[in-house]
Amino acid sequence: MRLPLLFAMPLLMLASLPAGATGPAAADAPRTALVIHGGAGVIERGSLEPDTEQAIRAALRQALDAGGSVLDGGGSALDAVEAAVLVLEESPHFNAGRGAVFNAAGGHELDASVMEGHTRRAGAVAGVTTVRNPIRLARAVMEHSPHVMLAAQGAEAFADTRPELERVRNDWFDTEPRRRQLERAQRQAATGDVEPAAYFGTVGAVALDAEGHIAAATSTGGMTNKRWGRVGDSPVIGAGTWADSGCGVSGTGWGEFFIRNAVAHDICARVSYRGDILADAAGTVIHEVVPRDGGDGGVIAIDAQGNIAMPFNTAGMYRGWIDANGSRGVAIYADE
Repeated sequence: MRLPLLFAMPLLMLASLPAGATGPAAADAPRTALVIHGGAGVIERGSLEPDTEQAIRAALRQALDAGGSVLDGGGSALDAVEAAVLVLEESPHFNAGRGAVFNAAGGHELDASVMEGHTRRAGAVAGVTTVRNPIRLARAVMEHSPHVMLAAQGAEAFADTRPELERVRNDWFDTEPRRRQLERAQRQAATGDVEPAAYFGTVGAVALDAEGHIAAATSTGGMTNKRWGRVGDSPVIGAGTWADSGCGVSGTGWGEFFIRNAVAHDICARVSYRGDILADAAGTVIHEVVPRDGGDGGVIAIDAQGNIAMPFNTAGMYRGWIDANGSRGVAIYADE
């Protein structure tokens, strides 16, 4: 029997769908993605003790699990990046939170920032000393203050108004490897024989959620032996962290050069204004713009289609990803 045209067209449309699809909604199923970093630097094969390398990879996987479970449950990109960074702040193996480097006075000054792309809301803190998880404080600044960035005593005073933020003594952030790193840096400074920074452990995360929204977050202890309240790129919106409706970036590396070149924003501007592919935009900035001025480091980035980029110009970068197809992994060295 010949079907009327009214009924025949829907049958033809269904026949043209890919296998496993159930209709237009399936063809447009939301895709989520997550990418994280634990810092770029001189990380060559053989430079890490086997147990340390295993612990770092485990922490990266745990951070992916934390952020990925938020996205799998339909949660926001903002919640996902916070969850991932929290795990890395709690690990002593990264220069953020528990494993933060020492400043010249033998203490710790921590920086963090977060940005939500579709709203352009952002929050950042610099030079905090008693907040266990600076990324939570940065988000509180975004959501519960009229400001974007708070620093030092002002950030601590604001933290006093947020009872949900856990406080610790500054020496809670002490670790012996970081103390030895400070002692080595101070010996080198005294002799004038200063070597290039051997390790950047800044942490960060960028996520795309099922609503198509992007968020980025970054947290750090800054630079070993830093003085005068030095602040790097991590809490600077547009330098170490950026998110808009089409792109998100978190950076790690020599902060002064990331600030001078507005690295995070530059990458997303190339995607938005010039139409560059994400990988090309991120690669150009990290492999050409930053080294041109003498800097080094890397970034992680996601675009609105769930594409991921992780370029770096150092020997390695601690990184992990769950891409839009659900594939996941962690890596440290350049040849992985």
